[in-house]
Amino acid sequence: MLDQTEGYTTEDGRKIGGVVMEMKNITLRFGGVVAIQDISFDVREGEIRAIIGPNGAGKSSMLNVISGFYNPQEGEVWYKGEKRPQMKPYQVAQQGIARTFQNIALFEGMSVLDNVMTGRIRQMKSGLLAQSLWKGKAEREEVENRAFVERIIDFLEIQHIRKTPVGRLPYGLKKRVELARALAAEPSILLLDEPMAGMNVEEKEDMSRFVLDVNDEFGTTIVLIEHDMGVVMDLSDRVVVMDYGKKIGDGTPDEVRSNQAVIDAYLGVAHD
Repeated sequence: MLDQTEGYTTEDGRKIGGVVMEMKNITLRFGGVVAIQDISFDVREGEIRAIIGPNGAGKSSMLNVISGFYNPQEGEVWYKGEKRPQMKPYQVAQQGIARTFQNIALFEGMSVLDNVMTGRIRQMKSGLLAQSLWKGKAEREEVENRAFVERIIDFLEIQHIRKTPVGRLPYGLKKRVELARALAAEPSILLLDEPMAGMNVEEKEDMSRFVLDVNDEFGTTIVLIEHDMGVVMDLSDRVVVMDYGKKIGDGTPDEVRSNQAVIDAYLGVAHD
């Protein structure tokens, strides 16, 4: 069993830190429907942690618990060694947790640049009057935020569409813009809800590369929901597997791949 405070080194030499978030005995109900049943797992600093399972397994519900959209009826969320009280999504965002969505949630009529700039709202400290006058601190703040956003735009290779309205972009680029907006918030934990969904092979390869680069370049801890098992096995350090709201597997990609309960429920291969 991994130590709570000490990290580990991956096969490719990356350093993974201690536990930064713990989900303890989480149960979430919607009326008489149990979406998540008594699930526990942790997330370690600097790792890519995948959550997988068949449709309806409760994966997105778990991500919504982490991001504050849902409050579980039972269980606790611990973050950086402290029990987290019930929080609204904006309060969770203030703790340094950002996310993308399964269904793209961008401002279609705004440019790519303006969409990504909305990710800097948490870093804007000057008041509305100062921002409208654009003098002194507000001006410096705007310049600093714009410089950071331009860095993200360069990093994700979307300079050529920076002034294009998002509504005109193809699906794959919209997904990349949404990732850029999340990164603009400078999260310590980034939640990605099916970032490869609906993409062709080339787009998946690009997005996979960017996910790895974000983890490496910024040291961002990533929690990832994804259906493409090839992507999951290639990107993830550890994988938690859900089925009908229960946890049926948790470990490295190799451990999960050889887990018979996972094979039966997710991969659809019967046991001899």
